[in-house]
Amino acid sequence: MCGKGFVSECDVTNFFMSETMDWKNSKAVVTGACGFIGSHLVEALVRAGAETTALTFYNARGRRGWMDHVDAAVKDATHVVEGDIRDAEQMRRLVRQADVVFHLAALIGIPYSYEAPRSYVETNVTGTLNMLEAAREQEVGRTLVISTSEVYGSALRVPIDEDHPLQGQSPYSATKIAAEKLAESYFRSFELPVTIVRPFNTFGPRQSARAVIPTILMQLIHGRGEIHLGDPTTTRDFNYVTDTVKGMMLLAQCDAAEGAVVNIGTGKDISIGEVAEMAQRVTGQRAEIVSDPDRIRPSASEVRRLCADNSRLQKMVDWAPPEQVEHGMEHTAAWLKQRMNDYDPDRYYV
Repeated sequence: MCGKGFVSECDVTNFFMSETMDWKNSKAVVTGACGFIGSHLVEALVRAGAETTALTFYNARGRRGWMDHVDAAVKDATHVVEGDIRDAEQMRRLVRQADVVFHLAALIGIPYSYEAPRSYVETNVTGTLNMLEAAREQEVGRTLVISTSEVYGSALRVPIDEDHPLQGQSPYSATKIAAEKLAESYFRSFELPVTIVRPFNTFGPRQSARAVIPTILMQLIHGRGEIHLGDPTTTRDFNYVTDTVKGMMLLAQCDAAEGAVVNIGTGKDISIGEVAEMAQRVTGQRAEIVSDPDRIRPSASEVRRLCADNSRLQKMVDWAPPEQVEHGMEHTAAWLKQRMNDYDPDRYYV
Protein backbone atom coordinates (compact mmCIF):
# COMPACT_ATOMS: atom_id res chain seq x y z
CA MET A 1 0.00 0.00 0.00
CA CYS A 2 1.23 3.48 -0.82
CA GLY A 3 1.60 6.28 1.66
CA LYS A 4 -0.52 9.39 1.96
CA GLY A 5 -0.14 12.44 -0.24
CA PHE A 6 -1.93 14.18 -3.08
CA VAL A 7 -0.84 12.18 -6.10
CA SER A 8 -1.75 13.16 -9.21
CA GLU A 9 -26.85 -6.71 -10.15
CA CYS A 10 -24.33 -9.50 -10.29
CA ASP A 11 -24.64 -10.91 -6.76
CA VAL A 12 -23.43 -7.80 -5.01
CA THR A 13 -24.90 -8.72 -1.61
CA ASN A 14 -22.39 -11.49 -0.89
CA PHE A 15 -19.47 -9.19 -1.57
CA PHE A 16 -20.72 -6.26 0.45
CA MET A 17 -21.45 -8.41 3.47
CA SER A 18 -17.94 -9.87 3.48
CA GLU A 19 -15.57 -9.30 6.38
CA THR A 20 -13.37 -6.95 4.36
CA MET A 21 -16.29 -4.58 3.92
CA ASP A 22 -17.68 -4.43 7.44
CA TRP A 23 -19.28 -1.02 7.85
CA LYS A 24 -21.05 -1.71 11.14
CA ASN A 25 -20.98 1.26 13.52
CA SER A 26 -20.02 3.59 10.63
CA LYS A 27 -22.08 6.61 9.68
CA ALA A 28 -22.07 7.32 5.95
CA VAL A 29 -23.60 10.17 3.96
CA VAL A 30 -24.25 9.88 0.21
CA THR A 31 -25.08 12.98 -1.81
CA GLY A 32 -26.73 12.38 -5.17
CA ALA A 33 -28.45 9.31 -3.73
CA CYS A 34 -31.41 9.83 -6.05
CA GLY A 35 -29.18 9.11 -9.04
CA PHE A 36 -27.93 6.01 -10.80
CA ILE A 37 -24.64 5.29 -8.99
CA GLY A 38 -25.72 6.95 -5.76
CA SER A 39 -28.73 4.67 -5.26
CA HIS A 40 -26.58 1.57 -5.82
CA LEU A 41 -24.03 2.91 -3.34
CA VAL A 42 -26.71 3.48 -0.69
CA GLU A 43 -27.94 -0.10 -1.12
CA ALA A 44 -24.42 -1.47 -0.74
CA LEU A 45 -23.66 0.62 2.36
CA VAL A 46 -26.88 -0.38 4.09
CA ARG A 47 -26.32 -4.06 3.32
CA ALA A 48 -22.78 -3.77 4.68
CA GLY A 49 -24.12 -2.44 7.97
CA ALA A 50 -23.52 1.31 7.69
CA GLU A 51 -25.91 3.82 9.23
CA THR A 52 -26.62 5.61 5.96
CA THR A 53 -28.01 9.07 5.21
CA ALA A 54 -29.05 9.67 1.61
CA LEU A 55 -29.37 13.19 0.19
CA THR A 56 -31.89 13.43 -2.64
CA PHE A 57 -32.70 16.55 -4.66
CA TYR A 58 -35.76 18.34 -3.29
CA ASN A 59 -38.84 18.67 -5.50
CA ALA A 60 -42.41 19.63 -4.71
CA ARG A 61 -43.76 16.24 -5.81
CA GLY A 62 -41.85 14.40 -3.11
CA ARG A 63 -40.09 12.17 -5.62
CA ARG A 64 -36.76 10.78 -4.48
CA GLY A 65 -35.46 9.55 -7.81
CA TRP A 66 -34.07 6.02 -7.81
CA MET A 67 -34.27 5.91 -4.01
CA ASP A 68 -37.99 5.33 -4.56
CA HIS A 69 -37.09 2.07 -6.32
CA VAL A 70 -34.45 0.49 -4.09
CA ASP A 71 -35.20 -2.65 -2.13
CA ALA A 72 -37.84 -1.98 0.54
CA ALA A 73 -35.61 -3.19 3.38
CA VAL A 74 -32.84 -0.82 2.24
CA LYS A 75 -35.28 2.07 1.96
CA ASP A 76 -36.59 1.45 5.48
CA ALA A 77 -33.05 1.39 6.88
CA THR A 78 -31.96 4.61 5.14
CA HIS A 79 -32.38 8.12 6.50
CA VAL A 80 -33.41 10.09 3.42
CA VAL A 81 -32.95 13.87 3.43
CA GLU A 82 -34.41 16.02 0.67
CA GLY A 83 -32.29 19.06 -0.10
CA ASP A 84 -29.83 20.84 -2.34
CA ILE A 85 -26.03 20.86 -2.20
CA ARG A 86 -26.11 24.55 -3.11
CA ASP A 87 -27.42 25.24 0.41
CA ALA A 88 -24.33 25.52 2.60
CA GLU A 89 -26.22 25.61 5.91
CA GLN A 90 -28.14 22.45 5.10
CA MET A 91 -24.94 20.64 4.10
CA ARG A 92 -23.37 21.45 7.46
CA ARG A 93 -26.35 19.87 9.20
CA LEU A 94 -26.30 16.91 6.80
CA VAL A 95 -22.76 15.74 7.57
CA ARG A 96 -22.85 16.31 11.33
CA GLN A 97 -21.32 13.22 13.04
CA ALA A 98 -20.61 11.52 9.69
CA ASP A 99 -17.61 9.21 9.48
CA VAL A 100 -17.48 9.30 5.69
CA VAL A 101 -19.14 11.38 2.99
CA PHE A 102 -19.50 10.14 -0.58
CA HIS A 103 -20.11 13.28 -2.64
CA LEU A 104 -21.77 12.24 -5.91
CA ALA A 105 -24.37 15.00 -6.38
CA ALA A 106 -23.73 16.81 -9.68
CA LEU A 107 -25.15 17.84 -13.01
CA ILE A 108 -23.63 15.29 -15.40
CA GLY A 109 -25.18 15.63 -18.86
CA ILE A 110 -22.48 16.83 -21.25
CA PRO A 111 -24.81 18.09 -24.02
CA TYR A 112 -26.88 20.10 -21.52
CA SER A 113 -23.70 21.72 -20.18
CA TYR A 114 -23.39 23.46 -23.57
CA GLU A 115 -26.85 24.97 -23.00
CA ALA A 116 -26.66 25.90 -19.31
CA PRO A 117 -23.03 26.14 -18.16
CA ARG A 118 -23.75 28.47 -15.24
CA SER A 119 -25.99 25.86 -13.60
CA TYR A 120 -23.09 23.40 -13.77
CA VAL A 121 -20.80 25.86 -12.00
CA GLU A 122 -23.37 26.50 -9.28
CA THR A 123 -24.03 22.79 -8.67
CA ASN A 124 -20.71 21.10 -9.42
CA VAL A 125 -18.31 23.76 -8.16
CA THR A 126 -20.19 25.73 -5.51
CA GLY A 127 -21.96 22.57 -4.35
CA THR A 128 -18.62 20.81 -3.88
CA LEU A 129 -17.24 23.83 -2.02
CA ASN A 130 -20.21 23.62 0.35
CA MET A 131 -19.57 19.92 0.97
CA LEU A 132 -15.85 20.43 1.60
CA GLU A 133 -16.47 23.32 3.98
CA ALA A 134 -19.14 21.33 5.81
CA ALA A 135 -16.81 18.34 6.12
CA ARG A 136 -14.04 20.59 7.45
CA GLU A 137 -16.28 22.28 10.00
CA GLN A 138 -17.84 19.02 11.18
CA GLU A 139 -14.51 17.13 11.15
CA VAL A 140 -15.71 14.32 8.89
CA GLY A 141 -13.32 11.37 8.91
CA ARG A 142 -13.12 10.99 5.12
CA THR A 143 -14.71 12.74 2.16
CA LEU A 144 -14.73 11.08 -1.26
CA VAL A 145 -15.29 13.56 -4.09
CA ILE A 146 -16.57 11.54 -7.01
CA SER A 147 -15.26 13.04 -10.24
CA THR A 148 -15.17 11.60 -13.77
CA SER A 149 -12.79 10.36 -16.46
CA GLU A 150 -14.07 13.25 -18.61
CA VAL A 151 -11.55 15.50 -16.82
CA TYR A 152 -8.81 13.88 -18.94
CA GLY A 153 -10.36 14.88 -22.25
CA SER A 154 -9.07 13.00 -25.30
CA ALA A 155 -6.25 10.70 -24.26
CA LEU A 156 -2.74 12.04 -24.85
CA ARG A 157 -1.38 8.66 -23.73
CA VAL A 158 -2.99 5.31 -23.04
CA PRO A 159 -3.73 3.85 -20.58
CA ILE A 160 -4.62 7.08 -18.78
CA ASP A 161 -2.95 7.36 -15.39
CA GLU A 162 -3.92 9.83 -12.69
CA ASP A 163 -1.08 12.20 -13.66
CA HIS A 164 -2.42 12.62 -17.20
CA PRO A 165 -3.05 16.33 -17.99
CA LEU A 166 -6.57 17.58 -17.29
CA GLN A 167 -8.41 19.05 -20.26
CA GLY A 168 -11.70 20.90 -19.99
CA GLN A 169 -13.28 19.86 -23.28
CA SER A 170 -16.85 20.65 -22.17
CA PRO A 171 -18.35 22.96 -19.54
CA TYR A 172 -19.23 19.82 -17.60
CA SER A 173 -15.65 18.53 -17.49
CA ALA A 174 -14.36 22.02 -16.66
CA THR A 175 -16.59 22.17 -13.59
CA LYS A 176 -15.46 18.73 -12.45
CA ILE A 177 -11.82 19.81 -12.80
CA ALA A 178 -12.61 22.87 -10.69
CA ALA A 179 -14.31 20.69 -8.07
CA GLU A 180 -11.26 18.42 -7.94
CA LYS A 181 -8.92 21.35 -7.49
CA LEU A 182 -11.02 22.66 -4.62
CA ALA A 183 -10.79 19.23 -2.98
CA GLU A 184 -7.03 19.19 -3.49
CA SER A 185 -6.75 22.67 -1.98
CA TYR A 186 -8.71 21.60 1.11
CA PHE A 187 -6.36 18.67 1.59
CA ARG A 188 -3.27 20.85 1.21
CA SER A 189 -4.56 23.93 3.04
CA PHE A 190 -6.63 22.43 5.84
CA GLU A 191 -5.50 18.78 5.94
CA LEU A 192 -9.05 17.70 5.17
CA PRO A 193 -8.99 13.91 4.68
CA VAL A 194 -10.27 13.73 1.12
CA THR A 195 -9.98 11.30 -1.79
CA ILE A 196 -10.76 12.14 -5.41
CA VAL A 197 -12.25 9.22 -7.33
CA ARG A 198 -12.37 9.19 -11.14
CA PRO A 199 -14.73 6.48 -12.35
CA PHE A 200 -14.60 5.70 -16.04
CA ASN A 201 -17.85 4.99 -17.91
CA THR A 202 -20.12 3.27 -15.42
CA PHE A 203 -23.25 1.49 -16.67
CA GLY A 204 -26.01 -0.75 -15.37
CA PRO A 205 -29.63 -0.75 -14.16
CA ARG A 206 -31.14 2.69 -13.38
CA GLN A 207 -28.84 4.60 -15.70
CA SER A 208 -30.35 7.54 -17.56
CA ALA A 209 -31.30 7.16 -21.20
CA ARG A 210 -28.87 9.97 -21.98
CA ALA A 211 -26.04 7.42 -21.55
CA VAL A 212 -24.93 5.35 -24.51
CA ILE A 213 -25.55 1.78 -23.33
CA PRO A 214 -29.18 2.24 -22.21
CA THR A 215 -30.00 4.31 -25.30
CA ILE A 216 -28.65 1.55 -27.58
CA LEU A 217 -30.39 -1.22 -25.65
CA MET A 218 -33.73 0.56 -25.56
CA GLN A 219 -33.73 1.18 -29.31
CA LEU A 220 -33.12 -2.54 -29.84
CA ILE A 221 -35.58 -3.74 -27.19
CA HIS A 222 -38.29 -1.61 -28.81
CA GLY A 223 -37.52 -3.22 -32.17
CA ARG A 224 -36.11 -0.19 -33.96
CA GLY A 225 -34.43 -1.00 -37.28
CA GLU A 226 -31.83 1.71 -36.75
CA ILE A 227 -29.60 2.53 -33.79
CA HIS A 228 -29.06 6.29 -33.65
CA LEU A 229 -25.69 7.21 -32.14
CA GLY A 230 -23.15 9.98 -32.08
CA ASP A 231 -19.67 9.09 -33.33
CA PRO A 232 -19.42 5.25 -33.22
CA THR A 233 -15.61 5.30 -33.53
CA THR A 234 -14.97 6.87 -30.11
CA THR A 235 -13.88 4.43 -27.39
CA ARG A 236 -14.72 4.16 -23.70
CA ASP A 237 -13.69 2.07 -20.70
CA PHE A 238 -16.97 0.60 -19.41
CA ASN A 239 -17.36 -0.51 -15.80
CA TYR A 240 -20.46 -2.21 -14.36
CA VAL A 241 -22.03 -0.18 -11.56
CA THR A 242 -21.48 -2.64 -8.71
CA ASP A 243 -17.76 -2.72 -9.52
CA THR A 244 -17.60 1.08 -9.39
CA VAL A 245 -19.41 1.05 -6.03
CA LYS A 246 -17.06 -1.63 -4.72
CA GLY A 247 -14.06 0.54 -5.60
CA MET A 248 -15.53 3.58 -3.85
CA MET A 249 -16.28 1.68 -0.65
CA LEU A 250 -12.85 0.07 -0.52
CA LEU A 251 -11.15 3.42 -1.04
CA ALA A 252 -13.20 4.96 1.77
CA GLN A 253 -11.63 2.43 4.16
CA CYS A 254 -8.10 2.74 2.79
CA ASP A 255 -5.70 5.03 4.68
CA ALA A 256 -3.38 5.15 1.67
CA ALA A 257 -6.14 6.77 -0.40
CA GLU A 258 -6.27 9.86 1.80
CA GLY A 259 -5.05 12.78 -0.31
CA ALA A 260 -4.97 10.68 -3.47
CA VAL A 261 -6.59 10.74 -6.90
CA VAL A 262 -7.67 7.25 -7.98
CA ASN A 263 -9.10 5.91 -11.24
CA ILE A 264 -11.75 3.20 -11.28
CA GLY A 265 -11.77 1.49 -14.66
CA THR A 266 -11.18 -1.86 -16.32
CA GLY A 267 -8.07 -0.92 -18.30
CA LYS A 268 -9.74 -1.89 -21.57
CA ASP A 269 -11.65 0.34 -23.98
CA ILE A 270 -14.06 -0.56 -26.76
CA SER A 271 -15.64 1.57 -29.47
CA ILE A 272 -19.25 2.68 -29.34
CA GLY A 273 -19.78 0.79 -32.59
CA GLU A 274 -18.54 -2.40 -30.89
CA VAL A 275 -20.90 -1.73 -27.98
CA ALA A 276 -23.79 -1.52 -30.44
CA GLU A 277 -22.78 -4.86 -31.99
CA MET A 278 -22.54 -6.41 -28.52
CA ALA A 279 -25.98 -5.06 -27.62
CA GLN A 280 -27.42 -6.73 -30.70
CA ARG A 281 -25.99 -10.08 -29.61
CA VAL A 282 -27.37 -9.63 -26.09
CA THR A 283 -30.89 -8.69 -27.24
CA GLY A 284 -31.03 -10.95 -30.30
CA GLN A 285 -32.11 -7.95 -32.39
CA ARG A 286 -30.42 -6.65 -35.53
CA ALA A 287 -30.33 -3.02 -36.58
CA GLU A 288 -28.34 -0.60 -38.73
CA ILE A 289 -26.01 1.79 -36.92
CA VAL A 290 -26.73 5.40 -37.92
CA SER A 291 -24.59 8.38 -36.94
CA ASP A 292 -27.04 11.09 -35.87
CA PRO A 293 -25.71 14.68 -36.28
CA ASP A 294 -27.76 15.83 -33.27
CA ARG A 295 -25.84 13.42 -31.05
CA ILE A 296 -22.34 14.45 -32.16
CA ARG A 297 -20.37 16.79 -29.92
CA PRO A 298 -18.53 19.84 -31.29
CA SER A 299 -15.31 18.52 -32.81
CA ALA A 300 -12.94 20.13 -30.30
CA SER A 301 -15.16 18.98 -27.43
CA GLU A 302 -15.43 15.30 -28.38
CA VAL A 303 -13.39 12.93 -26.24
CA ARG A 304 -11.97 10.40 -28.66
CA ARG A 305 -10.64 7.76 -26.31
CA LEU A 306 -10.83 6.84 -22.61
CA CYS A 307 -8.95 3.86 -21.19
CA ALA A 308 -8.00 3.68 -17.51
CA ASP A 309 -4.72 2.86 -15.89
CA ASN A 310 -6.06 1.15 -12.76
CA SER A 311 -2.71 0.15 -11.25
CA ARG A 312 -2.97 2.69 -8.41
CA LEU A 313 -6.36 1.32 -7.38
CA GLN A 314 -5.12 -2.26 -7.43
CA LYS A 315 -2.06 -1.36 -5.33
CA MET A 316 -4.24 0.33 -2.70
CA VAL A 317 -7.16 -2.06 -2.34
CA ASP A 318 -8.37 -5.56 -3.20
CA TRP A 319 -10.05 -4.65 -6.49
CA ALA A 320 -9.57 -6.51 -9.75
CA PRO A 321 -10.86 -5.67 -13.23
CA PRO A 322 -14.40 -7.03 -13.47
CA GLU A 323 -15.99 -9.44 -15.88
CA GLN A 324 -16.54 -8.59 -19.54
CA VAL A 325 -18.81 -5.71 -20.49
CA GLU A 326 -21.16 -8.14 -22.21
CA HIS A 327 -21.98 -9.85 -18.91
CA GLY A 328 -23.03 -6.57 -17.32
CA MET A 329 -24.94 -5.63 -20.44
CA GLU A 330 -27.03 -8.79 -20.13
CA HIS A 331 -28.09 -7.74 -16.62
CA THR A 332 -28.81 -4.20 -17.83
CA ALA A 333 -30.89 -5.40 -20.79
CA ALA A 334 -32.93 -7.70 -18.55
CA TRP A 335 -33.67 -4.81 -16.21
CA LEU A 336 -34.58 -2.45 -19.05
CA LYS A 337 -37.03 -4.97 -20.52
CA GLN A 338 -38.98 -4.69 -17.27
CA ARG A 339 -39.12 -0.89 -17.54
CA MET A 340 -39.79 -0.36 -21.22
CA ASN A 341 -42.43 2.29 -20.57
CA ASP A 342 -39.98 4.42 -18.58
CA TYR A 343 -37.70 5.07 -21.57
CA ASP A 344 -38.60 6.67 -24.91
CA PRO A 345 -36.32 5.05 -27.52
CA ASP A 346 -36.99 7.78 -30.09
CA ARG A 347 -36.05 10.72 -27.90
CA TYR A 348 -32.55 12.13 -27.67
CA TYR A 349 -31.96 12.94 -24.00
CA VAL A 350 -29.43 15.69 -23.32
